[in-house]
Amino acid sequence: MEKPVMCKIIDIIDESPTVKTFLLDNEFDFKPGQFAMVWIPEIDEKPFGFSSKNSISIAKVGKFTEKIHSLKKGDLLGIRGPYGNNFECIGTKILAVAGGIGSAPVISAVEAFSKLGVEITSVIGGRTKDELLFLDRFEKCGKTFACTDDCSFGFGGFTTEKMLELLLEEKFDMVITCGPEIMMKKVVEIAENNNIPIQVSLERYMKCGIGICGQCAVDDEGLCVCKDGPVFWSDKLKFVSEFGKYKRDASGAIL
Repeated sequence: MEKPVMCKIIDIIDESPTVKTFLLDNEFDFKPGQFAMVWIPEIDEKPFGFSSKNSISIAKVGKFTEKIHSLKKGDLLGIRGPYGNNFECIGTKILAVAGGIGSAPVISAVEAFSKLGVEITSVIGGRTKDELLFLDRFEKCGKTFACTDDCSFGFGGFTTEKMLELLLEEKFDMVITCGPEIMMKKVVEIAENNNIPIQVSLERYMKCGIGICGQCAVDDEGLCVCKDGPVFWSDKLKFVSEFGKYKRDASGAIL
């Protein structure tokens, strides 16, 4: 197992009340959708997706992420990776659907595909206006529709509702998505009902990040999110019965 690269935090961006982006003094040759194992010395190591070649965006959801959020400029993080597969660019017109912290891996794909001349339409969601992530970056890449659960900004409602509206007006060659799993399951259903190929980025508890420990295996298929994912085509997810209703404890056991 490779050793972490120790990186200095050179800047911290408050993206929302619960999400911070940590800019590092090292650039990583990652592909959109890949992740890194982020290590705090003497604390723990957890997986997070890259939001750019030198940044990791992290939502505060537990003790480990609370510790990361307490770090300051000049502090060190260990980065191991990049790992996993990535979003593939198929076609010339792509719809991106992202919710919450799922916007981090999606924005990296949207920016990369946009540079290839692909026409991108993005639908991003948050519970409130303050929780919409990377809105300015999405808007620079193409048409962007912001959705808020509380109707405080943009489209008042779910990303899936806006997706349905768009599909009545336009056709897309592919859909990519990342966000709450219940949202992604609905996005997959909508895409498949419209015969559109779709790639989905999953999140699971991980320890090794390279397919050895098996903690991130899904169902009886033996697929490891770290090695076989985190990005999956929807045909693979048909055999994952926990998709869309997944909930595990810190050991990785299904609740």
